[in-house]
Amino acid sequence: MQKKIYSTLFIISLPALLMAQIAIKAKVIHTASGSPLRDGVILVKDGKIEKVGTATSITIPANYTIHESEVVTPGLIDARTVIGMSGVLNISTDQDQLEKSSPIQPDLRAIDAYNPDETLVKVAREYGVTTIHTGHGIGALVSGQTMIAKTKKGTVESVTLQPLSMIAMTLGPSVSGNFSSPGTKAKQMAMIRTELLKAQAHLKKLNDKDSSKRPSPDLKMDALAKLLSGEVKGMITANKSTDIMNAIRLAKEFKFKLVIDGAAESYRLIDEIKNAKAEIILHATMTPGEEDKVNLSRETALILTNAGISVSIESGFEPYVPKTRIVLFEAAIAMASGLPYDEALKSITINPAKLLGIDKKVGSIEPGKDADLVLYNGDPFEYVTNVCKVFIDGILVSDKCGR
Repeated sequence: MQKKIYSTLFIISLPALLMAQIAIKAKVIHTASGSPLRDGVILVKDGKIEKVGTATSITIPANYTIHESEVVTPGLIDARTVIGMSGVLNISTDQDQLEKSSPIQPDLRAIDAYNPDETLVKVAREYGVTTIHTGHGIGALVSGQTMIAKTKKGTVESVTLQPLSMIAMTLGPSVSGNFSSPGTKAKQMAMIRTELLKAQAHLKKLNDKDSSKRPSPDLKMDALAKLLSGEVKGMITANKSTDIMNAIRLAKEFKFKLVIDGAAESYRLIDEIKNAKAEIILHATMTPGEEDKVNLSRETALILTNAGISVSIESGFEPYVPKTRIVLFEAAIAMASGLPYDEALKSITINPAKLLGIDKKVGSIEPGKDADLVLYNGDPFEYVTNVCKVFIDGILVSDKCGR
C-alpha cells in the first residue's frame, strides 16, 4: 500500500520535475529579436524564459539544472504544413488533409482531424520545429480551417494554441484535378465569389440589431462570415502570377485579410503584393519546380525580403514518402541562395510568429515568452550540424544528438 502511495505521489509531482528551473549556456544564442549573444545564458522558470543575457551579466542560481550547447535558437515555426492530418504511412486511413466530396467546405475543422501522436509530428519536433500551422490542405477551392499547435506530446486540447487560425483556399490546377467542377480558372473564381456573396448576406443578418432576424447557425456560412468580418485570415494557395492576381482581386472585393501561400511567381508581382498588403508564406525552397510551380526560384525569399516583404518559409505538403520537409533545411537553402543569415532564421521563427499572431508567446528568445528552445552542436544551417536538444514550454521533449 505504501509503495502505491509513493508511486502516486511521484506521478503527481512528475510535471513539476519536468518544469524545473533550468539554465542554458551557449557559445552563441540567436534570439531572432536582436544581435546574436556570445557566451550567452538563458534562464527558464515555470515554462517561460526568465532572463537572457551574457555569462558576465547573469548569475545562474544554484538550484538550476544547466544544459550546455554550441548554438541556441528559438523553437522553429512551420508556417504552413499538413502534418498531424497527413500521416507518414501515406495510405487512405491516415490522410485527412483533403476532403474531396465538395470543392467548398469552410466548415471542416482541423482540430477534429489533428493527431498529435502522428509520427511526422515527432520527426518535425526532433528537428527543432516546436510550433506548426497545420490544417486542411491544397486542392480544393475552400478546403477547410487551419489551426496552430505545439509539437509536444499530449491531447489535441493540450497542444493547441489556436483551434481556428485561417480559412484555407486554393486557386490553380490542383483544384481542377480533384473535381469535375470547377474545371477552369474562371469557374473557380465564379464559384468562390458566389459563396462569399452568400456569406456577405449571412454576415449582415448576423449583425442585425433585431435578434429575431438573425439566421440560425450555419457551419459553412458562419466560417466564411468570420473571414469577411476579419476575425480570421484567408490563406490562398496560389503559385502562378495569374492565380496570385485572382487572389488579390478576391481579397480586395470582399475585404478580407489575405495570406498568399506557395507564391512561386510572387517575385513578378512585388508592387501588387505590397499594395494589397498581402502576407506571404513561401513554398519550401527545395520543392520541385513542376506544374504551377514551374517558374519558382530559390532566390524568391531574397527578392521579397529585399523588397520589404516579410517572408515565412513553409514545409508545405508532399504527396510522397517521407511526406514532409523540414523548414530548418529549407531556410538553409534560402540562405545559400542569398538570403542573409538573420533573415533566414527569422523566416522560420519570428516572421511566421507575427503572421500567425502568436509573436507574444513564441518566435524569439525574450523574457516572458514560452521557453521553446533548440540546442545545436554547431551552426544550425550547416548540413553536418545536429539538433541535440529541444525544449517546449521549458520541458525537454527531444534529446537526440546525431542520427
